[in-house]
Amino acid sequence: MRAQLTLLRPILDSCSLATSRKGQDRVGKLMARAHKDEIITEDFSLGQLDCAMISPKDEVSNGVILYLHGGGFTAGSLNYAKGFGSVLAAKCGIKVMCVAYRLAPEHIFPAALDDALEAYLHLLSLGYGPEKILLCGESAGGGLCYSLFLRLKEKGWTQPAGIIAISPWTDLTASGDSYTQNEKLDPHMTKARLKFFSDCYLYGDKSENTGIPPSPEDDRQNKAQPLVSPLFGELEKLPPSLIFAGGDEIMLDDARLMHEKLLTSGCKSKLEIAPGMWHGYVLYALKEFSGDFQKIRRFIRSTVPDQKKLRWMALDNAAKIFPASKNRNWSNVFRLSATLKEPVDSEILQSALEVTVRRFPSIAVRMRAGFFWYYLEELPKAPKIMDEQPYPLSRMIQGDIRKCAFRVIVYDNRIAAEFFHALTDGNGGLVFLKTLVAEYILQKYGVAVPCTDGILDRLEEPSEEELEDSFLRYAGEYAASRKATDAYRIQGNREPDGFCTNTTFIFDADAVVAEAKKRKITVTTYMAAALLLAAQAVQAQNVHHRRHYKPVKLVVPVNLRKLFPSRTLRNFVLYATPGFDAKLGDFGFDEVCRIVHHQMGLEITPKNMAAMMATNVNDEKPLFLRATPLFIKNVVMKAVFVAVGERKTCFNFSNLGVVQVPEEFSRYVERMDFVLSSQASAPYNTSALTYGGKIYLNVIRNISDAPLEREIYRVFRALGLHVRAESNTR
Repeated sequence: MRAQLTLLRPILDSCSLATSRKGQDRVGKLMARAHKDEIITEDFSLGQLDCAMISPKDEVSNGVILYLHGGGFTAGSLNYAKGFGSVLAAKCGIKVMCVAYRLAPEHIFPAALDDALEAYLHLLSLGYGPEKILLCGESAGGGLCYSLFLRLKEKGWTQPAGIIAISPWTDLTASGDSYTQNEKLDPHMTKARLKFFSDCYLYGDKSENTGIPPSPEDDRQNKAQPLVSPLFGELEKLPPSLIFAGGDEIMLDDARLMHEKLLTSGCKSKLEIAPGMWHGYVLYALKEFSGDFQKIRRFIRSTVPDQKKLRWMALDNAAKIFPASKNRNWSNVFRLSATLKEPVDSEILQSALEVTVRRFPSIAVRMRAGFFWYYLEELPKAPKIMDEQPYPLSRMIQGDIRKCAFRVIVYDNRIAAEFFHALTDGNGGLVFLKTLVAEYILQKYGVAVPCTDGILDRLEEPSEEELEDSFLRYAGEYAASRKATDAYRIQGNREPDGFCTNTTFIFDADAVVAEAKKRKITVTTYMAAALLLAAQAVQAQNVHHRRHYKPVKLVVPVNLRKLFPSRTLRNFVLYATPGFDAKLGDFGFDEVCRIVHHQMGLEITPKNMAAMMATNVNDEKPLFLRATPLFIKNVVMKAVFVAVGERKTCFNFSNLGVVQVPEEFSRYVERMDFVLSSQASAPYNTSALTYGGKIYLNVIRNISDAPLEREIYRVFRALGLHVRAESNTR
């Protein structure tokens, strides 16, 4: 590297300013490219000032660095600034704001300083206190950092937390001995170039300057102004500094004398001199000096001590039963998937996941056990993408949930996300999946998907509403009764190895909607009625006397966000339980449709749902229960779940409805699916969604025979609907 710089020095000395600027921008792009998979970059403008905020995917600090680039005040666009800004963000785990301040000779002093101040004020407006802001710069940018400190001191404003100065140019008069002693040693910088830069900064383009050139003494006085050469400023009460310099650079004394003056002024400063190295060597991120970034990280921790804390939250009201009800053969997990039009690039998807999890601190979590309750803790980083298993929704063991309570799986063209139900419901999971796929499309194809239809802005901070337990907020004053009769339960021979068979029935959505409209009912009501008839057909085959028939009922989850103004991404569903008593005689399809329609109409009202919420919320209120240790709560809740939890209905039918997405999304995604795991003590569950003009009804079971699937097919064919079935049956 040193040899290459030596060869380039005469070329750099002789080339035009325009050529230097182009070359410097190319260097910045190369540096940024090396870390593109580790960062997220958002360009923005402050009036005429171009800026960028670079966020590391593995963010460990709550602070932010304001980075002011070098280039002799004459070169360096935003592309160049983003180069080392990307390196800092990726290697130090901290956000970095890059600024393309105005350049000389077009804009002379104090234009660059004014722009630096505007950028600092912008960080304050974003909510960063001075104690959370660090300044960093190399060469001219390093000196500019100290000039900004002096400007803030003049105004009597609170100083930022500290400064990281790399080969800072603090003395534009070139008075240090190193300008002579190291003149032949520095392979990168010459005194003549520095004179050119300083003249441009103070006087602009001399070819357009019709005034009398300043005398040497006036020139020295102009360049010795403290805001130009901060070495000559009053440095008392400046915050801590970490200064790097190369032992062979001609500007070594700019760093050394600055360090010494800071110490004599009562400030904290640490100087790191790398023997044999040149001006700005840290920017090259050489392996031999990788320890410099460890020193920067330690400095950040010491000056901005509050590192990013992992968020934690209690389980929502609906989620508390899920950890207790898990058993050796069953975990309450559901799947949402998107099938793309071409194979998924797992590396890009991993990068997209690392971006997305930052937006979902209530979903990208692991489950922890406290003394009284379970709680969720935010993950420090995204989990690894997994390969598909032989069947969907393989058991998520307790050890896995303690590490990460969701997983992202790739198979060919399909991206699937599986969630432990304690994290979220199908609606929250759908928002997560759509946002993840949108980020994948952006990174893979460069197409920005609009943040509409449940796709969240990847850079937006999650609101408290998204993280709230809405059950507690909207529970009614009076509780509803839980009394209900037991329902018919389908039986079968359980797969010995836990294998789950998933069968997907695919319908033309328009045809189903037309049939539902004929009966003046919803698609959910129409399909629920068909599933009830299929379940009754299975009962009729296995129970030979009508007097032994049990009611046939479904659990139909209700998205409470449609009844209450909640934006939560956590669980916020209750249920209706439509059905009929099969002992009363044979029921026709239209008759069952009317029963389901009226039952759901009576049950799904804000007042009734609020009363059901109150029933569940009230269970948490007694002091003796809150003070009961978790292991005792688990025993009690598990016993209640086994005795009551799934005995009142045949199985679930959860319909997410029509999945709305922007055109930029549907251009790449041809299909979406929603799959529930089978029940804990019963073999079936069903779920559906509509996408791209098709309804996908997924029926999952953990038994070897398939009594329900056959009857579902027969019912829909008898209704005149064309049905296509797919399955992983072995």
